[in-house]
This record gives sequence, structure tokens and C-alpha cells, in this order.
Amino acid sequence: MKSVLFLCVANSARSQMAEGLGRQLWGDRVRVQSAGSAPSSVNPWAIEVMREMGVDLTAHRSKSVNEIDPASVDTVITLCAEEVCPVFLGKARRLHWPIPDPASTDPSLTRDDMLARFRTARDTLRGLIERFGQQEVR
Repeated sequence: MKSVLFLCVANSARSQMAEGLGRQLWGDRVRVQSAGSAPSSVNPWAIEVMREMGVDLTAHRSKSVNEIDPASVDTVITLCAEEVCPVFLGKARRLHWPIPDPASTDPSLTRDDMLARFRTARDTLRGLIERFGQQEVR
């Protein structure tokens, strides 16, 4: 079985959404994991926008990249854009999809603004994961 690891910093939004989408789209053909260099908690906005697509992230937890066995990963996909991406020590193939972090502490952003930011990240990830799957997952 192939294995894909999605990495970002906090393992709270982008990589969690990617993990959920990968599992939804690839089923049991691919082992999908996510992790981060500074894990925190799964972002409630990520949970909400993924629920819109029928993907439940409520049982997910943020994981450290140190919890991942390098031998269990065929492909690492980093999702950082403006921040420094985590390093993954292992022989896995590396891809980089720079997706801006939808999370923000800007108090001027409304609920609709936050949902729009997270939907944009989710939809971008979905397109990339679908294309990757067409090429790599058979």
C-alpha cells in the first residue's frame, strides 16, 4: 500500500483537511497521515468546512512529525506557504504544495471571512489531491 504524509506547522488546518480529503478520495488504497512540527489542536473552522463535504475531523488530533515512522511514508507533501515547513527525515519522495494558512487571529475578520478562507484552502487541497490521485493512486 502507498503511504502519504501531509505536513504543515501546527497540524491544525491544512494538513488535517488534506488527511481527511485523502482518506475520502483514496479510501483504503493509500495510507494517509498528517503531522506538524509544532502540533496544536484541530482548528474548529477546518472541522466546519470539512463537515460541509461529508468529512468528519472531530476524532482527529494534531500530531508531531516525530510520531511518524519514516519507514511508513512513501511521499511527504508539505503544505506551508509563508512559514518554514517542517523537515521530515526519511527516504520518502518530497512534494511541496504552498497553500496559505487560512487560520488568522485578525479580530476584524468575520465568520463569513473565516469560512471563506478555510473553504479556499479546502478546495485548493481537493483539486491538488484529486490530480495527485489520478497520477499516483491506481
